[in-house]
Amino acid sequence: MEIHIYKTKDEMGAAAALKGAHLLRDALNKKGSATIVVATGSSQFEMLSALTKENLDWSRITAFHLDEYIGIPLTHPASFRKYLKERFVDLVPLKDFHYISGEGDPAKEIERLNEAIGKQHIDVAFIGIGENAHLAFNDPPADLETTEPYIEVQLDRECRQQQLNEGWFPTFEDVPERAISMSIRQILKADAIICTVPGERKATAIKLTLDNPVVADVPASALKSHPNVNLYLDRHSSSAIPRL
Repeated sequence: MEIHIYKTKDEMGAAAALKGAHLLRDALNKKGSATIVVATGSSQFEMLSALTKENLDWSRITAFHLDEYIGIPLTHPASFRKYLKERFVDLVPLKDFHYISGEGDPAKEIERLNEAIGKQHIDVAFIGIGENAHLAFNDPPADLETTEPYIEVQLDRECRQQQLNEGWFPTFEDVPERAISMSIRQILKADAIICTVPGERKATAIKLTLDNPVVADVPASALKSHPNVNLYLDRHSSSAIPRL
């Protein structure tokens, strides 16, 4: 794992996007096409903004959505489909984007997604880490063994509180209890992982990720088993670890 620390969120996001764009250009040059995974949440604002400004042939890039609440319509302010449509999909002419719908039958949606991603090779996964060290919506103790690409998960209290604190919901009771999430093993299938984690609220999760072996109680520790992870931090999220 390569760790990169920057003074500000803007610098961090720009550097993460630049690295991701370099990896995508390499994939496009070698294969003629590329496939990515994109995350949401406040941690991804700066990175996604910078990524949309990169000079890439987006018409040859397919993207997959990382996770979504169950029971949230597209019009809901917290909808991750809405977030990605406004901050990414509408800004770049992608070949295709595979949204996750949390409406309707979750089992059927998961079956559809698993069939779609099963046909793809993921070149770059753009992800974050939660305050409870979750990856996607794989809260602790996470299922590190399932080989299903997308799964239905239960959101723990700390994860739901994070969503409330970030301003996505008016009350804790409004935060959904379940979601559709890309599994950890599927995330780790990507050739390269760009993990962008700003903010003091994430400092403990970063320390736990780096200090622990791969354990279900610290889902992000699974990143340590991947050969090509770039972890981007700002001065706040890196505040609990020794300066490298």
